[in-house]
Amino acid sequence: MSYNRDLAFEYNNPTKIIFGENSVKEIGLEVERLGGSKALIVTDQGLVQAGLAEKIEKALGRRYVGTYDGCLPDSGFHLVDEGAAFALEKGADILVSVGGGSVIDTAKGMAVVLKEGGTISDYRGMQMLTRPQTPHIAVPTTAGSGSEVTWFAVIKDWDNNVKEAFLDVHLIPDLAILDPHMVTGLPPHLTAGPGMDAFSHAIEAFHSLQRQPINDGLSLQAVRQIKEYLPRCIEDGSDLVARGQQQLAATMAAIAFSNSQPGLVHAMAHPLGALFKVPHGLANAILLPHVMLFNMPECADRYAQVAQAMDLDVRGLRDEEAGKAAVQAIQDLIEKIGLPRKLRDAGVPVDRLAEAADYSLADGSIFYNPRMVTEIEEVLEVYQAAW
Repeated sequence: MSYNRDLAFEYNNPTKIIFGENSVKEIGLEVERLGGSKALIVTDQGLVQAGLAEKIEKALGRRYVGTYDGCLPDSGFHLVDEGAAFALEKGADILVSVGGGSVIDTAKGMAVVLKEGGTISDYRGMQMLTRPQTPHIAVPTTAGSGSEVTWFAVIKDWDNNVKEAFLDVHLIPDLAILDPHMVTGLPPHLTAGPGMDAFSHAIEAFHSLQRQPINDGLSLQAVRQIKEYLPRCIEDGSDLVARGQQQLAATMAAIAFSNSQPGLVHAMAHPLGALFKVPHGLANAILLPHVMLFNMPECADRYAQVAQAMDLDVRGLRDEEAGKAAVQAIQDLIEKIGLPRKLRDAGVPVDRLAEAADYSLADGSIFYNPRMVTEIEEVLEVYQAAW
């Protein structure tokens, strides 16, 4: 999987990133820099009760016009449209999302409807927008999805029980503020799942058919940091150094996979969320080692480099042996941070794996997987191994 003269790619990362303790205090000036004067906070009720939304409200000061707190773990078309109507009523000209991936994705959708009108369902698909949308500042309160720097949003059509992907460069937030204090209160289960989501982003970017050298650097550094700092976040949730480094790793991994695209892991995880409500990070964590084994014939050399990034001693091993050592190390990491390793333990019924496999085969992520997948039986075999 080395590069040759055929290498050609585009790299895009327009999001300004501000990192550091108490960096949310800069948000008022950033609103003005982006031309906004009436900022609406987009969040969920849990984060309002936890006081995190109030921190942003105070930092916004006179620029604050209201809070939409209707976001839910599986963002829905109706929630996006409801939030956009609320923003329009408040006269908002800039959105500030405070939350995890679902909250940020909801705000991405709201930014479109607020600018273009109609309903978010009008814009499903790829590159449906022709101009910049409502300015959007993302303040993530988890370290995993990386939605603060990506060009896509996953929003569920609740009526048809299907998660839809919206892909457009105009969805990318203008600014991401990574403040370790915004994630210190996360309990272990809300740290571990998103953390492995970020890890899967790094691996999938590194083995993608659209892999490229800039993303390789981001991916491997993310692997190094997650391996070191995610367990520390679990052991001591108040460790600000670990929290901050995990935030940065998640953002780096997201930049990488936003440019290189995900693969079979995500194609298989999406149906598990839509059909069985398996949290996305948990689904990725369980599936990742099994997808790596499935892909091993095509990219053992890549996984050998993952092993090195995880600080494994693979000197003298063939690439496949080193790659399998990386797979084992990832399984050990999953167990160390307290996540289940089997789909059965996540509530996935074995008699519906074929249904999930059918959905996976139609997921756009599958086309970037390093090993071509064309048959439902191939996907089903991986699901069964993970079950």
